[in-house]
Amino acid sequence: MIEVGSPAPEFRLQRSDGEYVSLEGFRGKKNLVVYFYPKDFTRGCTAEACGFRDSYEAFKNLGAEVVGISGDNQQSHDGFAREHKLPFILLTDADGSVRKAYGVKKSLGLIPGRVSFIIDKQGIVRHVFSSQAKPTAHVGEALAILKTLG
Repeated sequence: MIEVGSPAPEFRLQRSDGEYVSLEGFRGKKNLVVYFYPKDFTRGCTAEACGFRDSYEAFKNLGAEVVGISGDNQQSHDGFAREHKLPFILLTDADGSVRKAYGVKKSLGLIPGRVSFIIDKQGIVRHVFSSQAKPTAHVGEALAILKTLG
């Protein structure tokens, strides 16, 4: 797994509207919360996404953007975002290459891992939080770290 203090691996992935989003696009502009999650519409992932949604204004006020990444396709992300009114970016990592670059392993060898990375404006990883069993804890953890970054 990528360690705190390391440069975050670059990525360029598609949103549900077909637009590409890259880490480079945020450099010098915003801190990022990049969270990897197992699957759209599952109980834990829905709770986690809705937690980020409910705190989205707080993230924006801290100068941060939230980016969720899973292996789900663009149509799944679009439906998930619409159904739960998610205001943040969901990206498709269909081949798992970005998940692999960040070192996010599967839980029990089966379930894609649930890991959040806080990345500062210079593209440096400032915090890593991994918890498959506590999906909603990722939101509070991310907010607490962002408050220290300024």
